[in-house]
Amino acid sequence: MVKIRLRRMGAKKAPFYRIVVADSRAPRDGAFIEEIGYYNPLSDPAEIKVNNEKAIDWMKKGAQPTDTARAILKKSGAING
Repeated sequence: MVKIRLRRMGAKKAPFYRIVVADSRAPRDGAFIEEIGYYNPLSDPAEIKVNNEKAIDWMKKGAQPTDTARAILKKSGAING
């Protein structure tokens, strides 16, 4: 199954996340298919940049976003509701 999820980057105590499309069996920070955006929770306000066209395209192909990724995609406008 293909998932849209967060990949943790950055230093210790300074997280930075890339929003990626990955196989659900791959490790959290391991192999991924495509990067579709990023999320920086430390900036004020939190910085979110997502390629909504790619996100919508992957969801049409059957990719399932994780709970956190779904919330970020809602804020960016890729998911309605």
